[in-house]
Amino acid sequence: MARLGLGTGSEIVIGVVGPLDLVERIMFMGREPGTRDWRLVGSAHNAEQETRERLMKIVDGIDVALFTGPLQYDLARAEGELPVPATYVPVSGASMYSALLGGTVAGTCDPARVSVDSIAEADVKESYDEMNVSTAGVHVLEYQGPTSVKEFLAFHERLYRSGKTSAALTTVRTVAQGLQAAGVPALRMLPTARTLRTALNTAALLGTGSKLEESQIAIAIVQLPQAYRQGHIGPSNYWQQELRLSLHRTLLIEAQRMGATVMPWAEHSYLIVATVGSLAQATDGLRAAPFLDSIREELGATVEIGIGLGRSARDAEVNAATAVGQASATEAVLIDANGDVMSLPARPHQRQADPAAATVTASSARSKGVQVLGKLIDRLGVDGGSGPEVVDAEAVSELLGISARSARRTLNELVEQGLAWPVPVARSAQVGRPRQQYRLVAEKLGR
Repeated sequence: MARLGLGTGSEIVIGVVGPLDLVERIMFMGREPGTRDWRLVGSAHNAEQETRERLMKIVDGIDVALFTGPLQYDLARAEGELPVPATYVPVSGASMYSALLGGTVAGTCDPARVSVDSIAEADVKESYDEMNVSTAGVHVLEYQGPTSVKEFLAFHERLYRSGKTSAALTTVRTVAQGLQAAGVPALRMLPTARTLRTALNTAALLGTGSKLEESQIAIAIVQLPQAYRQGHIGPSNYWQQELRLSLHRTLLIEAQRMGATVMPWAEHSYLIVATVGSLAQATDGLRAAPFLDSIREELGATVEIGIGLGRSARDAEVNAATAVGQASATEAVLIDANGDVMSLPARPHQRQADPAAATVTASSARSKGVQVLGKLIDRLGVDGGSGPEVVDAEAVSELLGISARSARRTLNELVEQGLAWPVPVARSAQVGRPRQQYRLVAEKLGR
């Protein structure tokens, strides 16, 4: 059951939990002119272990909790299910810029020789590439959970003592304090103003869903990008039909998990009707795009996703139609009932806990299939092929230099691995059995 906060009417009460400096900063931003109809209640802790205790002191008066970082969020959840919807301020490479600038100006930091915690290595590299600085001397330890924080202090100190770094960059206040006490130059990375505003918007959306008992209608439109829409879908382009049907099947599976419904919306798109509550669960609390990762994994194709919320189903559909026009292959776009726009990025790829174990799977067979697919695509290109990569057993036999029987077996294996689709056989006036054709899913090569 939704919790109604101390606010009245449409006011959303957001509880901000974390270290004092960040709580005060967020509280200040929440009072900026032009902010949405929300009210903030702060509850700062002195030590991370107090996070849940601080939340419970204000829980009866808030609609949603906003933690100042993933560490606080995970610590609160580790002690049991949270009594209210919750989200957190994400960490990203953007927070490094001001920390590096301050350290450089003060002469306490060489940006090319630092250790960084919490932030994903890919984000660090992207930020350094933008600064045109090499990451050869930059050491990164990503946040993987509360236990990671116990490693941060030793990680930074070891590198500094060995002379490999000039300073440490950390997002955790207690780590920064411990490093300074040990004589290690430490720079605290704080979230940018834009990141904090986005987190507040996310929290407000979650609070809205809570106050409406998570029954508000949410509509998502999933459409194939222009690259997959080469003209009208008809008998001459079966591969488009197969892609559209495969997309429909994948959406039906995903929608079933979240209690949503799927229906055709236009020739190249589908409409998904859900509740805000189920949408929040499918998007990690409105922090990640739904469907993008599963569609890419299952079909090897990209899609554009627009999500609309509204006071009526019609309003939600209009917002979804507007949002899908702004979406990309890597981000979904959400427009809420107030017309506010928010981007939902695709989920990052999870790192394997044991890379060696990942190889002892059926992936070896699929890897071989991908190699065969790549060889076929390359040789079709050499032969001057254009348009959709459609082949039959005879063509595969010639391209790979194998027998017709082996070619048919190869095509069947590609189909089983999702690397090819059988094309429906067209009616023909010619006598004899028509050849079975297959569309090679070149998108799975990731080129």
